[in-house]
Amino acid sequence: MKNKITLIVTFLTAIFTLGSCLKDDVGEYWADGVAGKMYATVVKATLQQLALQPVAGDVNYEFMVNIATDALPTEDITLTFKIDPAAVTTYNTDFKKAYKPFPNVEILTKTIVIPKGTRNAMAKAKVWGAQTLNACDNFIAAISIESAKTASGVDIPVAGNMKTYLLALPIANPYAGNYEVVVGYRIRPGNPTEQVTAGSVQAFNTLDCKTVQKNGFGNYTAFDIKIEVTTETVVVGGTTCNKVIATPIDPSTGESVGGMWPAWTGDATQKPADLTINYYNPVTKTFVLNCYYTSSAGNRIMYEVLKRK
Repeated sequence: MKNKITLIVTFLTAIFTLGSCLKDDVGEYWADGVAGKMYATVVKATLQQLALQPVAGDVNYEFMVNIATDALPTEDITLTFKIDPAAVTTYNTDFKKAYKPFPNVEILTKTIVIPKGTRNAMAKAKVWGAQTLNACDNFIAAISIESAKTASGVDIPVAGNMKTYLLALPIANPYAGNYEVVVGYRIRPGNPTEQVTAGSVQAFNTLDCKTVQKNGFGNYTAFDIKIEVTTETVVVGGTTCNKVIATPIDPSTGESVGGMWPAWTGDATQKPADLTINYYNPVTKTFVLNCYYTSSAGNRIMYEVLKRK
């Protein structure tokens, strides 16, 4: 006969501590074999996710812990926590992944007291330093319950397969966002230069950790530009910048419809002081793009300087 209890869990099975086994088909029943026992658990023991922006500053998060039992505890129970990079290794082994432990994690609630007559509490932690990390790497912050003890000193078993809160922390593409046109124009050979309104805004959307895509060449919106920021550098005005691979594409097919000029090509009356092209300045967060798309009447010229808002 099974007794119905209130457990805030989504999955509870095969707990190895003390050789006991909890069976939970729908998250609300307690197996006869562990009646009267208690186990400390993390409520969401499957991998969770929190995307980080590549900026300085703390990012706080929290997770729920639970005392799994068929009767409310009659004593306060104290839980202690630890940062657990070994749990990341175990996750990688079990699921054939290649996550790295997030390097900057702090537990804000190193101990938590769950008052008698209750089962749950919220643990709190923070991470920081996403702006210093490679957005193409994959990270997990792992925090485990280290111990659980009643007020009278009795150790509570920690559920072996539900002791760790695993939080994947993907870092957002640092180049995605809204960019303001500083200079922009398109030239169809034999026609007047078509200016782009200075101050107009263009959205750069994430394709992957190092590539963005924007719509249009200035005021020409039939094609998109896919922009990959490379690790190859060029010094512009004393600043080390990243060269880019800017590829005009047909958004309906994803196929290339042009390329980059090998040297500055544009309106001679608007010739820039520095002729370096197709790069990203990480200090000013500015793209300088000089591309073309092909046409039977001759390659169309595009020149744009776009600074992140």
